[in-house]
Amino acid sequence: MAKLRNIVVFLLFSLSVSGLSTLSASGLISFRGAWIATVANIDWPSEQAIGNTDLQQAEMVWLLDSLQSLGINAIIFQVRPTADALYKSEHEPTSHWLTGTQGDSLTWDPLEWTIEQAHAREMEVHVWLNPYRVNLNKTDTSMLCADHIWRKHREWFWEYAKQWYFDPGLDVTRDWICTIVQDIINRYDIQAIHMDDYFYPYPVGNTPLPDAATFARFPRGFTDIREWRRDNVNRVIQELSATIHECNDSIEFGISPFGVWRNASVDSTGSATTAGLTNYDDLYADIRLWIKNGWIDYVLPQLYWEIGKPAADYEVLAHWWANEVRGTNCKLYIGMAPYRLENASPKTPWGQGNEIKRQMDLNRTIPEITGECFYSTRPLLRNPRGVCDSIKATYQNDDFSIPWE
Repeated sequence: MAKLRNIVVFLLFSLSVSGLSTLSASGLISFRGAWIATVANIDWPSEQAIGNTDLQQAEMVWLLDSLQSLGINAIIFQVRPTADALYKSEHEPTSHWLTGTQGDSLTWDPLEWTIEQAHAREMEVHVWLNPYRVNLNKTDTSMLCADHIWRKHREWFWEYAKQWYFDPGLDVTRDWICTIVQDIINRYDIQAIHMDDYFYPYPVGNTPLPDAATFARFPRGFTDIREWRRDNVNRVIQELSATIHECNDSIEFGISPFGVWRNASVDSTGSATTAGLTNYDDLYADIRLWIKNGWIDYVLPQLYWEIGKPAADYEVLAHWWANEVRGTNCKLYIGMAPYRLENASPKTPWGQGNEIKRQMDLNRTIPEITGECFYSTRPLLRNPRGVCDSIKATYQNDDFSIPWE
């Protein structure tokens, strides 16, 4: 038996060294995450806890303990939802989602404290930032404090559908975002910088983006404004990647894009989907290029649709993204939507059985998928259709063990 044990240990070590230990076909989903959204107080802190440090800490402890009990080993914590900070920053004001009034001083550092709490539970902390957004359309600019960069440099921004954004076509925008990221990396013990699907804003009807003047001033050789917009986003991703890895090469850069890169109807290499909008054509985010060029360490597409959905089939997309990362150094995790189980009509797939469990089972048949992440924490923990029980049981079954005797 000792000889068998030595052989098994050697094989496990070899798999780990080669990177194959994360293959989901072996029952190992190495990244088990959950998003903790702070914008509009979605997950943390609750509206009741705004401005109340004790209650905020108690809520975070409950969230982390509850996630840990399910087998979650990483949180994606939103600390910059609208060019503000849920941490101590010298560059941007304290978020009103945290204190009630933007720019209020802090007596504690929520990010530092949360990192300590998460690490004590052996959970990674991926810091989630939104690059361009300044406000939501339901929060007008009157709430922006006097020290906000929007008030100091209005020329850096433009307005679209009642929301303000950093102008992606300006060099100073990329410089500012890299400054924010560098500051976080230099001061906090985090495992990754994370950005989601919000690059150029989602289209609102036929309202055009207000960037024609910037394009005219700084075309950089482009004659097609759409290609120029994609280049703007490519540049910020490339520069962020360089900034992150120059500061600390052990920190990863992850992107969680909208689930469809491009439909096959307009690009034969796209997915067999008919999505109404796509990353490439509408958000100007060429995720495929970022994967190919090694600018991101993991991609976490938001596959918030059910298996078999005609316009965007979860299974079709899971295989499409797996094909995109195959042969690259970019890891593939899948973003999943337990919130859709809540109040689901019995006539829909989300109201029949447990769609999340079906998707988790599918993930384990695709070797490139080495992680899962759930949006978002509070809806997840309400346990719609027993999803928490399914997740816990699945992760317990995933655990690799050797029958020594």
